[in-house]
Amino acid sequence: MKERLTELEVRVAFQEQTLQDLNEAVTRQQREIDRLAKELETVKSRLAGLAPSMVIPQEEEKPPPHY
Repeated sequence: MKERLTELEVRVAFQEQTLQDLNEAVTRQQREIDRLAKELETVKSRLAGLAPSMVIPQEEEKPPPHY
């Protein structure tokens, strides 16, 4: 009985450590995702400012020649 209790205590300790390690990994990954999302928005806004749009507003669109 005492051996079984010791084995369960060891398993719980390993599980707690594993949960802590996984939590730290998820936290790091979320920080990286947040950083990359901000960087993507920066790149998108820079790109929009550099290149004119290939699509003109509808009011400036000329009708096709067959009209």
